[in-house]
Amino acid sequence: MSADKPDTRLVELGRRKEWTSGVVNPPLYRASTILFDSIADMEAAEPPTDGRLQYGRNGTPTTWALCEALTGLEPGAAMTRLYPSGAAAVAGALLALLSAGDELLMVDSAYGPTRALCNTLLKRMGIATRYYDPMVGAGIADLIGERTRAIFLESPGTHTFEVQDVPAICAVARDRGIATLIDNTWATPWLFPAIAAGVDMSILACTKYIGGHADVMLGTVTATAEFAPRLDQARRMLGQTAGADDAWLALRGLRTLGIRLQRHEENALRVARWLDEQPQVARVLYPALESCPGHEYWVRDFKGASGLFAIVMKGGDKADRARMIDGLRHFGIGYSWGGFESLAVPADPTRTATTTDWEGPLVRLHIGLEDPDDLIADLAAGLDRYRAGE
Repeated sequence: MSADKPDTRLVELGRRKEWTSGVVNPPLYRASTILFDSIADMEAAEPPTDGRLQYGRNGTPTTWALCEALTGLEPGAAMTRLYPSGAAAVAGALLALLSAGDELLMVDSAYGPTRALCNTLLKRMGIATRYYDPMVGAGIADLIGERTRAIFLESPGTHTFEVQDVPAICAVARDRGIATLIDNTWATPWLFPAIAAGVDMSILACTKYIGGHADVMLGTVTATAEFAPRLDQARRMLGQTAGADDAWLALRGLRTLGIRLQRHEENALRVARWLDEQPQVARVLYPALESCPGHEYWVRDFKGASGLFAIVMKGGDKADRARMIDGLRHFGIGYSWGGFESLAVPADPTRTATTTDWEGPLVRLHIGLEDPDDLIADLAAGLDRYRAGE
């Protein structure tokens, strides 16, 4: 790792002169077939490796630049590989590690498609999944069985935002020879360098904050030297890749990640603290607030907070929640998050989570880059609509 400070690395990583050809950004290389001058040159390109053109699926300067930049943001990482979405990255990482007869310990607050993968495809492959309480910490040791081969974390959790004791869980796993994976999309390595915390594979839906503009579908997995060969082999066997256009867009977004996340946090803190004082709101689930489960781990391990959190409404029902959300002017209604725009969607963790009970309708908010005063005024009107249904 360079001795340069993080903001400098964020601007400069992945911009090798041999990849940029004298311009600021790596050019957009769209390629499938790569032409060689001779059979000897073709044979010399085997096996495929970053920095050596072989076939479009195995990378071009555009994709290599993004991989190198993301690896450089994770102290202790050896390799990053690209996937067409965050869900594909989760699947690619798990399939690189697990075989028939293995058991996976999956955090109960995981992303819905991650649970679906475990309950369908992995189950059909003979891979068992057991779900664990996100707040288990070092107590994960009591859940590890003879067949356990991997532990999957997501911190904070989807919808319910528990912050896990990642170092404690990873320390137990390392002592038992078990691999650890984390969905680190909420924080990105900018706010939480997961590999340095002991994780073996860090997964990002770059669709979110890395891209940052709601215009790219992309996932990545960053791995340590111990697990990089298995990840790379599985990616090749599964034929997983990402287009150069998406990689180029992610590189563009990456350069402003630091200042965007700073603004997301500033806005989200203002809105979350305001919501925490409103009579219609029972709880605000935001890691930066003391009331959020695992807040102490957020203080210890994270460098900041992003713009995504949830609120638990007091009383009311789904119709009240819909009336509140439908009338919002500055919040879009749509899947995903991490772009410059604010979003509001209903959430129901009881449809998936099994280890924790939740009360009251949930609303998940992504706080974008708009003026927070406008967002607060919009939410105030929404809360009035919610209360009108009482």
